[in-house]
Amino acid sequence: MEKSCLTFGTMNKSIDILKTPIEYLKGVGPKKGDLLRKELNIHTFGDLLYHFPFRYIDRTKFFSIGSLHAQSGTVQLKGVLRRLDIVGEGRRRRMTGRFRDATGAIDLVWFTGIHWLEKALVVGQEYVLFGKVTSFKHKLNIAHPELEAVNANNVKKAATFSPVYPSTEKLTSKGLDAKGQRQLVQVLFEKLQPEHLPENLPRDIIEKYRFPNHFEVLRQIHFPESEREMKMAIARLKYEELFFLQLRLLQLKGRRKAALKGFIFEKVGDNFHRFYKEKLPFDLTNAQKRVVKEIRNDLRKGTQMNRLLQGDVGSGKTIVALLCMLIAMDNGFQSCMMAPTEILAKQHYTSISKYVEGLDIKVDFLSGSIKGKKRKEVLARLESGETQIIIGTHALIEDKVIFNNLGLSITDEQHRFGVAQRARLWKKSKPYPPHVLVMTATPIPRTLAMTLYGDLDVSVIDELPPGRKEVETVHRTEYHRLRVIGFMREQIKKGRQIYVVYPLIEESEKLDLNNLEEGYEALSREFPKPEYQISVVHGKMKAADKEREMQRFVRGETQIMVATTVIEVGVNVPNATVMVIENTERFGLSQLHQLRGRVGRGGEQSYCILMTGYKLSAEGKERIQTMVRTNNGFEIAEADLKLRGPGDIEGTRQSGVLDLKLVDLAKDGKILQAARDAAVEILQKDPEMKQPEHAMVRIFMERYLKPLKGWSLIG
Repeated sequence: MEKSCLTFGTMNKSIDILKTPIEYLKGVGPKKGDLLRKELNIHTFGDLLYHFPFRYIDRTKFFSIGSLHAQSGTVQLKGVLRRLDIVGEGRRRRMTGRFRDATGAIDLVWFTGIHWLEKALVVGQEYVLFGKVTSFKHKLNIAHPELEAVNANNVKKAATFSPVYPSTEKLTSKGLDAKGQRQLVQVLFEKLQPEHLPENLPRDIIEKYRFPNHFEVLRQIHFPESEREMKMAIARLKYEELFFLQLRLLQLKGRRKAALKGFIFEKVGDNFHRFYKEKLPFDLTNAQKRVVKEIRNDLRKGTQMNRLLQGDVGSGKTIVALLCMLIAMDNGFQSCMMAPTEILAKQHYTSISKYVEGLDIKVDFLSGSIKGKKRKEVLARLESGETQIIIGTHALIEDKVIFNNLGLSITDEQHRFGVAQRARLWKKSKPYPPHVLVMTATPIPRTLAMTLYGDLDVSVIDELPPGRKEVETVHRTEYHRLRVIGFMREQIKKGRQIYVVYPLIEESEKLDLNNLEEGYEALSREFPKPEYQISVVHGKMKAADKEREMQRFVRGETQIMVATTVIEVGVNVPNATVMVIENTERFGLSQLHQLRGRVGRGGEQSYCILMTGYKLSAEGKERIQTMVRTNNGFEIAEADLKLRGPGDIEGTRQSGVLDLKLVDLAKDGKILQAARDAAVEILQKDPEMKQPEHAMVRIFMERYLKPLKGWSLIG
């Protein structure tokens, strides 16, 4: 939502009032206006209106000081400020106070904003106090309480919920704490009239959910007079956010399909049928068959396919990709598959070359390491059309790479490529852009997929091939270290290989590298040469050294690979059956699941051992319990969304789509589904929203919603 103009109206004053710069609001002025811009991104009256409280104080409930204890938490008190003192020097300088009611007294303390508070607070005045009770040296106190002088207004508002807004130290020092911001919103509402905020939802939706009108809902979210009012306002505004987001995504999808013509792949021919009957090494799962059918339908429509293919590690995305490339080939087109790392690209090249062995199909490979004569030969075969399938890294998007007839572009783990990088592939085919299939092994929760990829077609491979054994996952602490070492020895004796993975978080790269090096030394003592060989791989190594170490492990020359998360995507070693993850508590759930997917790729039973210290946070325990309980990537992604929120799920932070003020995608799936259903229904009946009952929706979107980028995350 574009913050500088968040509503609309037919009269000039309706438009102008919310576009008014914030410094013109009574009580703001240039200095505070500048601070509100920098600290809260509030530039106009409209921005302030849509700057929502993050919690509310129930003004109906008061505690007595005599009843308080260390676990009382956040309380509201009514009493008299009896004392104020400034104590300490420099950094230790603070202001202390004493607050009393008929049942006792409690100490108050402030560490910031002292200069302003000293002027604002009056000893002997009766106040309503709000703050969190803590214990210091066995004595109760409240740090940084909110104090509001008791007056006729307080008495009148006693039965309401009072909003609390996010603030910062700089804002508090200028009187723009939660209370100061509350006063500004009150001043703004004194200026606003219902005509400034006309309705923006269709009447049937408002009636169906019994929503308050647009003006009322904005008043109620700031100043609800009951819990019911507050909940209803939040529900409507969440619905609004998701309804307008889904409308825009679905419109974008419709416009793209109408505007972007695509090559028509009319037939499924000899290459596909021969491979399917003679070469397919296993029966496809029902999920794989369903996905191939969905893609096949896209390819014959004459509009450009733009499809996301989700599938857990090992669900068989590569074979689906190959079948699609064979359809392209049957229709006289070339295909390319782009992967983010040379290791992953090489892996795809090796497996696809093996699959099509004996068929008259030319598969080539291109990466930055292919140079000189060999590179020229690859490029010449591609330009002449001799190469039907090419697999590689981002080297494929270089200007010198010319296709004879590119019809299908497949990208693996697309979130690792920039939008501009992917768009360069589009320009490599004429007269239409190639069909686009994007594959990801990062399971995306349904609510997030609908929000992030709402303008795309999504296919899901939601079952693993039959006979594949689940990876057995256990949690162990340092206390069990010797047992873990013993288990590793047993597995190596059986001819198996083992990964030992350490975290690598940028902020503490040096510390992590030390951990890895110390771990390697400890393992070298437990697994001495020449009986055992250990590979080491981390992000600080030169690419050639990294590749050499990985290849030693792939060839079975080393039994243990000590690595950072560089192995998360890429290495496929069916003989590796044990994954030991050190400092598990420092990994996110989805990352742990991706790492676990590196084992269990052969027919043998595989194991994942999650090593942690003794002390774990509640969130850390829940992450580990989830990993031990389930191997289902989508269940893990849902749990990750609940634990960490959408901003941390890989690839979503940079999208810009998730600028949601109130919506919690982990909890608001039902609202999202209802909003999407309504958006679909409206666009089916009235794609351009020209009908009178949709006019207010169209005007609101045209004037005041920031347009989504014409190319989405995928395209």
